[in-house]
Amino acid sequence: MTSKNILLAITGGISAYKSAILARLLIKNGHQVRVMMTPSACEFITPLTLQALTGNEVHTDLLDAQAEKGMGHIELAKWADLIVIAPASANTIGKLANGLADNLVTNVILATTAPVMLAPAMNQAMWGNAIVQDNLAKLARFGFTIIAPDSGEQACGDVGAGRLPEPETLCEQISQFLTIKNTAQTLAGKTVVITAGATLEPIDPVRYLSNHSTGKMGYALAKACVSAGAKVVLVAGVKVNLPTPLGVEKRTIGTADEMLQACLQVCEKADIFIATAAVADFKVANIATQKLKKTADNDGLTLHLVKNPDVLATISTTYPHLLTVGFAAETQDVENYAKGKLIAKNLDMIAVNDVSDKTIGFGSDDNAMTVFFASEYGLDKVNLAKMSKGNIAKSLVECIANLLK
Repeated sequence: MTSKNILLAITGGISAYKSAILARLLIKNGHQVRVMMTPSACEFITPLTLQALTGNEVHTDLLDAQAEKGMGHIELAKWADLIVIAPASANTIGKLANGLADNLVTNVILATTAPVMLAPAMNQAMWGNAIVQDNLAKLARFGFTIIAPDSGEQACGDVGAGRLPEPETLCEQISQFLTIKNTAQTLAGKTVVITAGATLEPIDPVRYLSNHSTGKMGYALAKACVSAGAKVVLVAGVKVNLPTPLGVEKRTIGTADEMLQACLQVCEKADIFIATAAVADFKVANIATQKLKKTADNDGLTLHLVKNPDVLATISTTYPHLLTVGFAAETQDVENYAKGKLIAKNLDMIAVNDVSDKTIGFGSDDNAMTVFFASEYGLDKVNLAKMSKGNIAKSLVECIANLLK
């Protein structure tokens, strides 16, 4: 990635220590990093620490006698290609949302034309406060990019949303943001709905039927679609344990029925539907209300299964205006199964992979696919050789963009 001038702004909060690691990661990625801090940030981590890590002077004073004409905040505002506020306190968020500038950080941000990414970090109750959420919504309307906080145990002992994401996650989000800025916007103005991961079908209150899907391919596609300029809604199974890509709206579901209802709702105003989820074909006809017990005279268990709704076929039939993309994970006769599914479900495009190959199956970071198109497009199949799922996703987005043309 091309080296960028990244100005890291640190505000007051216990998670300020993570900013030191973030600064080093950004430098390792080839970027030039300078740091500015609010007075309260200096109470949690010293400017000397950041200076030692970045090799650059750390800026804390609004009127800098060392700067040209004493206007240090203007020089910083012009130097930055990107400003990242991490952590961003509720106090700083409130000031920026209302145009207040009483320290170096707020002055620089109001004076810059560079994009600003903001990573809130605060107590879970503060994060949930309606005033804070209103301020964040206002900043988003002003063009700020908000990095959602993590959930978990907090320094105060509370548990909930508000934790600053780990530095590695923040660095990845920043890299993704910069990638978006440098990617052709082939899906600009389009709304894409993507399903990802496995559904699960309850047997009793503690057991369920599911599969090995991790959601990696769907999440990679969500990231690639955002980079191509699309608005993305990701309908993901509850078992997926992956960070939500920057700029993606996620809806979490459990069963196939829940996935279908979520998709019917969001696809009404969508342009493209991409079904990567591994949806359970069957569900238990009668879910036990109590845990099924193993007894001395019970040597077996018989479950009566019934068909689940076909999410992909239902969406393609209900919303014929959608450009609909299916996925097939097969273990034999791969090409014929894919072509049959393409026709039977009235799809525009289908991507199929052979999951009997363990190097590209469920959970793998790599994939290899063959892409087929509906006959009316007059396109030959496309073979995507083994590569990372991120690169596979970019190639699939190119295929979709070609169909839109």
